[in-house]
Amino acid sequence: MLFDEPTSALDLEMVKEVLDTIISLADEGMTMLCVTHEMGFARQVANRVIFMDQGQIVEENDPAEFFDNPQHERTKLFLNQILH
Repeated sequence: MLFDEPTSALDLEMVKEVLDTIISLADEGMTMLCVTHEMGFARQVANRVIFMDQGQIVEENDPAEFFDNPQHERTKLFLNQILH
């Protein structure tokens, strides 16, 4: 299943419900590709994280390595800007 920013147009009170539904699908073994800016969600659910910039893949890794030890400067800059 493909999700393209599944929470972007939602009322904030609906975001958790949608993310919980996607987590349930993942737990059931559904194969999914999810484009998201919800980094905490991506870290929790993803098997792989792909970071793209200007239409190019900059970095691809498992979530722990991607978030804890990014290899590319552009990835580091992005994560420093969005993770508080």
